Amino acid sequence: MNMDKLEVIVNWLPVILQGFGFDILISLLAMLIGSIAGLFLGFGQVAEHATVRLVSRIVTQFFRNAPWLVILFFCIYLLPFEIRAFGLEIPFPAWAKGVIGLSFPVMGNVSEVVRGGIQSLPSGQWEAADALGLNRAQTMRLCIIPQAIKRMMAPWMNTYAVLIMATPLVSIVGVNDSVKVAGSMLSTLENPALLIWVYGLILLLFFMYCAPIALLTKRIEARAK
Repeated sequence: MNMDKLEVIVNWLPVILQGFGFDILISLLAMLIGSIAGLFLGFGQVAEHATVRLVSRIVTQFFRNAPWLVILFFCIYLLPFEIRAFGLEIPFPAWAKGVIGLSFPVMGNVSEVVRGGIQSLPSGQWEAADALGLNRAQTMRLCIIPQAIKRMMAPWMNTYAVLIMATPLVSIVGVNDSVKVAGSMLSTLENPALLIWVYGLILLLFFMYCAPIALLTKRIEARAK
């Protein structure tokens, strides 16, 4: 890379970093919403009531296997652009729709993580709790969940790693993330020679963010064995 290209990228670096920070914010919000919803959906998969289990499994498998981009488009076009309440018009921006769109597949994956973590425990844990006279809610709260959390952490973090790598999809629906900012930058400069360097920088940013997550996941997974 010659000095002219380097100078251009350095000048635009704060804008690209701002877009990348927006990617991280969207991923964290989507992970929070998806994890909370997936937690309840996962409990539904191991519920005593057969109908609750069936519905929870159908919803889980649907969102686990649906294309993320298609879900994003559904949210962008089906959710309103503004919400009217008590005489107020509250805007509903594209990034908020992107957060909701990404939270659905996260919900499906977290639900499966919760189900797998709970069902991975030996049946003796349930039998011991039953022998102590604990009901199902007490068994889950006092015995099963504390042990299952350790087994859930590594796959839960893997889900977040997949999410952060999928977050640039929101650029397609008009959100000003790092990829959208890079596209605007290249259009403004009209210099195709910068394309590989700009997108290479974005790849490097994602690698620097995701690599520590992958290493931490391996360490947690090793401790859980």
